[in-house]
Amino acid sequence: MLKPKAIESFFAALEAANPHPTTELEYSSVFELLIAVMLSAQATDASVNKATRALFAVANTPQKVLELGVEGLERYISSIGLYHSKARHIIETCRILVEQYGGEVPRSREALESLPGVGRKTANVVLNVAFGEPTMPVDTHVFRVANRTGLARGSSPLEVERQLLERIPERYRTHAHHWLILLGRYVCKARKPECWRCVVAQVCEYPDKTPAPKSSTR
Repeated sequence: MLKPKAIESFFAALEAANPHPTTELEYSSVFELLIAVMLSAQATDASVNKATRALFAVANTPQKVLELGVEGLERYISSIGLYHSKARHIIETCRILVEQYGGEVPRSREALESLPGVGRKTANVVLNVAFGEPTMPVDTHVFRVANRTGLARGSSPLEVERQLLERIPERYRTHAHHWLILLGRYVCKARKPECWRCVVAQVCEYPDKTPAPKSSTR
């Protein structure tokens, strides 16, 4: 496990490389963010953005999405995995938002997690991105990077989340999950991490660091 001094260096390097990280999901309201995150489970941000550009152009409030109905919503999100169940969850969530919250997305974790299709990770993303809370959403990228580098070691997302919140210095926590997601998505990849171009390679505890590829010669 990385020691506190190494963790400070780890996040200082990520901050220097990208001072203002943010989600790659496209949204213009808290509601749009919620829907985009719900759709992003087991799907790429790029595929979600492609679908929501068309969807949000015609339905960008709970009431408007509710008026589409399940079948109408499915026409916009059919390119995304698990779209049948996601459409049902989104319609039910929109119904609750309209009937119980005046069409607004609630700000409490308990209320968010009570919405159909909204688990801990989705609630964490909304609380962090929309409301600026220092939560730690743990997706596959964060889980892998945390375990691989020595930031945190755990067999479940919740275990890794708790360790990260305990170990990451407070000043980095609001942006930490963005840095870890981007690191995992573009550098610390699952099959073959690109360690030779990683800004935290010097403090990372991964023992089998990947060397730079040899330049091809003719």
